[in-house]
Amino acid sequence: MVFQAARGGDAVAMADFLDKGLPPNLRNEKGDSLLMLASYHGHVELTELLLKRGADPSLVNDRGQTPLAGAAFKGEAEIARLLLDHGAAINGSGPDGRTPLMMAAMFNRTEMVDYFLERGADLNARAADGVDALGAAKAMGAQETAAQLERLMATKAG
Repeated sequence: MVFQAARGGDAVAMADFLDKGLPPNLRNEKGDSLLMLASYHGHVELTELLLKRGADPSLVNDRGQTPLAGAAFKGEAEIARLLLDHGAAINGSGPDGRTPLMMAAMFNRTEMVDYFLERGADLNARAADGVDALGAAKAMGAQETAAQLERLMATKAG
């Protein structure tokens, strides 16, 4: 019921659960925290509530994924801002080494790419397989973010 409230964005129910002592970093059987579920499903109000109540924005699930990587994948800019404002690591990665910038690039999230770079994302970071954000975008056929990153790299090189 608690995890369903997180997935469904029920901030009123979640506030009640938290008021009754529910730990804000509670995780399900897959290691997904309440914050991971709320942020992945785009629930801004609930994400903010959980962060204000002490949820850790850097907790990874059993697959090594962070809430910020989920926001990047889904293109949830407001969620990403909240997570970063509450201490999420802009260059944090799971075991595969993929950063939020790489996730945004892979899924053609041009605005997220710009935003992450403004917030200090490392354009040159490489995943465990040696691929950077540009390589990840190209591998996924994300033409807009690939072109965007090529322009940025050319500007920095010139």
